[in-house]
Amino acid sequence: MIKIWHISDTHCLHNQLIIPDGIDMIIHSGDCSNSRDTAINSNQVIDFINWFCSLKIQHKVFVAGNHDVSIERRLITPELIRSLGIIYLENESVKVCDLNIWGSPITPSFGNNWAWNLSRHKTHNVWQMIPDNTDIIITHGPPKNILDLSEDKDHKIEMCGCKSLANRILKINPKINCFGHIHDSKNFKNAGLKKLSSHPTIYSNGSCVIDGKMELVNHGNILTIE
Repeated sequence: MIKIWHISDTHCLHNQLIIPDGIDMIIHSGDCSNSRDTAINSNQVIDFINWFCSLKIQHKVFVAGNHDVSIERRLITPELIRSLGIIYLENESVKVCDLNIWGSPITPSFGNNWAWNLSRHKTHNVWQMIPDNTDIIITHGPPKNILDLSEDKDHKIEMCGCKSLANRILKINPKINCFGHIHDSKNFKNAGLKKLSSHPTIYSNGSCVIDGKMELVNHGNILTIE
């Protein structure tokens, strides 16, 4: 049995997390940092990477998010992250503990765009890269209609996830889809686990902060795979 701790959207608050015992793999699905300024962001990412490396967990998997601008602009390179023993995924696969894992930082354009945003009509091309035999899909953003509720500028309820991603997941039937990006807010609870009655995949929104104040309110999700 593989025990996974999934976290996301820690936004520089990683040191406040309660670290669970007995974890075989940690997955962070993006937004470890917060600042749009690339120099500040770079320091924030380095601080996170140092913490991530220090965890007494054998397998560490990281996918960047739209706030992690210093990685997209290569102030922090994938090679540097990987040299520290972290499995960094950017539209690619890896096999860990006999599990096929695929990860991507891409999110559909939404609100104020930062890093790795694509127009919604283009994301289909990215999700087609996911191999059919994938066991765990890690995306920064959610599939549409799965733990993705927010409000638009007129305060109308909006499902912010990607429809093309949702369709690809339904075709592949992975064991787990890990994501974040859409946090809890005062009106919506998005963080947590969800499973559709007609579909085997467990969906995990690992967002750790709440919108607005960016305060830590969640400590991630625990998942197990036999």
